[in-house]
Amino acid sequence: MDKFDRPREIIEFCLKPLNLDASTNEYKDAYRRLEHVIKTYQLMIIKEKMPVAVDFSKMKTITINESAHGDD
Repeated sequence: MDKFDRPREIIEFCLKPLNLDASTNEYKDAYRRLEHVIKTYQLMIIKEKMPVAVDFSKMKTITINESAHGDD
C-alpha cells in the first residue's frame, strides 16, 4: 500500500496561493477536508488498481467562497 505523506504536499501546494494563517480553525478545517478527500481518492485508486497521474502544477488556482455556496 502507498504511503499517505503525499496528500500533505498536495494540500500545502493548493492552499499556498491563499496565504492563509495555518493556525486558524478555518485553515485546519479546509486542510482536514482536503486530506480526507485525497486519501479517500487514493484508497479507491489502490483498491481498483487504476493509478492516475495528476500534474497539479498545471492547474489554475481558484478560490472557493463557501459562504457563497451555503457553507457546506
